[in-house]
Amino acid sequence: MDEKQKWEEKIPSVSSLLSHESAKIQAKALWLLGEMGLAHPQAIRGAVPSIAPFLESPNPPLRERALNALGRIGRGNFQAIESYWPGLFRFASDEEAKVRLAFIWASENIATTTPEVYGEHMQVFEKLLHDEDEKVRMEAPEIFRVLGKRRPEFVTPYLGVLRELSETDDNRVVRIHCQGAIKATEAK
Repeated sequence: MDEKQKWEEKIPSVSSLLSHESAKIQAKALWLLGEMGLAHPQAIRGAVPSIAPFLESPNPPLRERALNALGRIGRGNFQAIESYWPGLFRFASDEEAKVRLAFIWASENIATTTPEVYGEHMQVFEKLLHDEDEKVRMEAPEIFRVLGKRRPEFVTPYLGVLRELSETDDNRVVRIHCQGAIKATEAK
């Protein structure tokens, strides 16, 4: 039997690892709970209140993994993470670049199935297009691509900045990702 077929029944035992003394084990448990939540969006609901406190962790990898987990769970079942969703936006300005990156990934996951909630928050992502960290700047256009496919009206006001970055940014990946966001938005 494939281990993934046992995921639903293993959610409580993986959740119990969140109280382990090792931050590495906690981080792995957070990641796995996110994947389990995407696969079993109803069964994970009870674990979400155990995941959310890691958003407050002074340990950046734990904040990063908690964001990733909530994003994956939110992709499968937005209602399971909805009460925590408004608080996720503070991570767009986290001091750690990997946490800002995780915020973008979590948002992309959620926007895949629940794009309508992002209409009033596009300015947050516009700022990330100009982030000091190159990896964050490389990923930031991807939320525009995801939303451009689903809700192009959210992205249309930002086509000018995306077009400028697609032509002038020093980073090739940023240029390519901006082009992808423009194409996805204009295809609709």
